Amino acid sequence: MSKPEYVYVTYIETTADALWRALTDGDLTERYWFGNRIASDWTPGSAYRFTNAGSPTVEGEVIVFDPVRKLAYSWIDRKPEAAGESASRVTFDLEPRGKVVKLTVTHDELGEDGRTRRSISGGWPMVLSNLKSLLETGHVIEIAAPSCSAKDAA
Repeated sequence: MSKPEYVYVTYIETTADALWRALTDGDLTERYWFGNRIASDWTPGSAYRFTNAGSPTVEGEVIVFDPVRKLAYSWIDRKPEAAGESASRVTFDLEPRGKVVKLTVTHDELGEDGRTRRSISGGWPMVLSNLKSLLETGHVIEIAAPSCSAKDAA
């Protein structure tokens, strides 16, 4: 039996270049990902890390870096309540469709206990709604981060 996965699909009125930049640029992730800033050199096999107010929230290894097409990395949640959970994987597939880009986010290789799945099923819709709003309007929506903590987003 395969491990559970979470898939989210949205269409964003933007370019693939702008969406790619939003996924890989810490200045932008910090704006729509509830203060979480991503950093990496984006070479497959290298590390990446999200930090919030200087503290690590999520980290892992870059698996795929195919600019404006596909980004994948392992996901190790560094929140105390996630201690002991195994790494999962996040994949972003970008598909230009005229004036919009279809974004498919797949979070898979989830642990069998469901803790990460429960957390991300509330976090991803908020993060991706903010991403869509930022790229389409220039600002994020006013929404409280999951669990009332910016560190708990996605």
